[in-house]
Amino acid sequence: MGRDETVVVVGASPKRDRYSNQAVRLLLQRGYRVIPVHPVHKEVEGLPVVADLTQILPRVHTVTMYVGCEKSRSLGAALVALRPQRVIFNPGAECAELEQTLAAHGIACVHACTLVLLRCGEF
Repeated sequence: MGRDETVVVVGASPKRDRYSNQAVRLLLQRGYRVIPVHPVHKEVEGLPVVADLTQILPRVHTVTMYVGCEKSRSLGAALVALRPQRVIFNPGAECAELEQTLAAHGIACVHACTLVLLRCGEF
């Protein structure tokens, strides 16, 4: 994946101890274009936060999920419209019904930790 690729972080938090915030920081450090998504927060690590996936234009390479199934199951249509190449379900963010929807539209679903993938050079 080229470093100019766009990565969307769903559930991004301004709290620096949260894994979603650590992912935003590490992605930025590695040169990726990052779009944090959260319905309430306005800024994460100096980046403006998008409240809803429908506000993002396509050309997203990866979406990394940091919200549980109860929040993510309703995101299927927006993710399909966004057409990322893959969606990473971090530990605790797995959602079988969302994964089925994405897979039916040719979007790869990965069960992995974004932080580990980045640190191991496998992102």
